[in-house]
Amino acid sequence: MCFLLDIDPNSPVVELYKPVLSPISLSFTKWCMAFVYRFWDPVEVEEEASSAQKHRRNEVHPMVICDKDVSVRTGNILSRVSQTRDVIKMSKMHLELKAVRIIHTFSTLDKTISSLERQLAAARAAKADTEEGSPMVTKSGTKDLNESRRVFFVMGIITALRNRKRRNSIRETWMPQGEELKRLEKEKGIIIRFVIGHSSTPGGALDLAINAEEEQHKDFLHLVCSHFQSGPDLEIQNLRRIECFVWQNHIEGYHELSTKTQVYFSAVVAKWDADFYLKVDDDVHVNLGVVSSTLARHRHEPHVYIGCMKSGPVVAQKGIKYREPEYWKFGEGNKYFRHATGQIYAISKDLATYILVNRHILHRYANEDVSLGSWFIGLDVEHINDRSLCCGTTPPDCEWKAKSGNHCGASFDWSCSGICKSLVRMKEVHQRCGEGDQAIWDTSF
Repeated sequence: MCFLLDIDPNSPVVELYKPVLSPISLSFTKWCMAFVYRFWDPVEVEEEASSAQKHRRNEVHPMVICDKDVSVRTGNILSRVSQTRDVIKMSKMHLELKAVRIIHTFSTLDKTISSLERQLAAARAAKADTEEGSPMVTKSGTKDLNESRRVFFVMGIITALRNRKRRNSIRETWMPQGEELKRLEKEKGIIIRFVIGHSSTPGGALDLAINAEEEQHKDFLHLVCSHFQSGPDLEIQNLRRIECFVWQNHIEGYHELSTKTQVYFSAVVAKWDADFYLKVDDDVHVNLGVVSSTLARHRHEPHVYIGCMKSGPVVAQKGIKYREPEYWKFGEGNKYFRHATGQIYAISKDLATYILVNRHILHRYANEDVSLGSWFIGLDVEHINDRSLCCGTTPPDCEWKAKSGNHCGASFDWSCSGICKSLVRMKEVHQRCGEGDQAIWDTSF
């Protein structure tokens, strides 16, 4: 075995034994070299040294393979990677396009389902009305001829039990009568009715007077159950009244206008399939041709609410005509939100159906026009502010426009919330502001 001795040559021990150690160390060194060369091939040593040196060179300068086949293979791989990226990109675009189509399809289906739900709700309400008594049936017990087909619009003239003279002033001016009224329904799809409930004492003088008026003119929409009106015995009538839904029996009263408006829209949308439903006061002048043309422009628009939009202070003082007991709900500004004035306004079928379906939970304020506006305030409704529906008669704004060939749709006086002294002035306004009796027949929509 060969090993090295780490001995300091200048140490005293070495100096002392130097004569003896020198021959021994020389012999020992030669023996070790012979042993190494015998068992360790010099060629292998050189190869290992050369390999280590080559490895160190490669670490400093990495070897680059310039083989042509390898370059071609590398190019093919890069080409396939690029093609794969293009395929992934196209697939992603295709999936995005497909997702957009799916979203559009779901949106269309959602709208269709919503429409069908509204129609189903209206059909259920109509079925319940037919089975349990309905405001959709007139005193004579016969339904209108047009209720089974689509009509253009239904106009309900809100009137009171004692307002026969007002009704006559309208019949004598802008509202067709008799056969002309039937022709209007058949040819133009326009239905006009006076909307009435019943008195607080059913079967009293006021109700009998309305029944006689209905027999004469056939132009009422009764918000009363049909079987509630029949039967001579008062006790039987009271029992039958319990069977009817509350909303089907409207008791007339000035402070019940919000309820009457809600009942009216619920009744007409269940009775007639129309594009629009209008509410008009019985002291307002209307040009049917202009109103028809106005509505025709919005016939294919959903969620439409048309009228003269207004706002104003909320009346909180007691004893005032338009006092709002819930004034505090309108906040610090104490102003109403924008809504159509109550003399005349129109809503599309989907909004009328919304009122029918949700009539039990819709809140009613003191004023009916405010109530209607509040029902739509949180919905996606298009408010259309049409100033041709609120022309004045004093000064004669409607007359000036008529002379220029631009007739108004509706005329009244803001100061009177209708035509001032309408019983004596309705004919005068009709002569000055009317479009002519032939206009509605010449108007196409």
